[in-house]
Amino acid sequence: MITLTDTAALKVKELLEAEGATDLALRVAVRPGGCSGFSYEMFFDGDFAADDEKAVFGPVQVVVDAASAQLLEGATL
Repeated sequence: MITLTDTAALKVKELLEAEGATDLALRVAVRPGGCSGFSYEMFFDGDFAADDEKAVFGPVQVVVDAASAQLLEGATL
């Protein structure tokens, strides 16, 4: 699972507030493609699957699908 620093969590909170979407979570995903074989996606999402991994960093909830969680293990934003 990815970790958010306090600074990153604060910035995500500001972005959510600017969008008027404080009820959404930050979804981080890894997809096939890109120069190194993977590309990374981050977007606000309110649609969660049963196998999503969830974590809370200050005021921000982060959601990662099970396949992406393995690839993001140890990553920090």
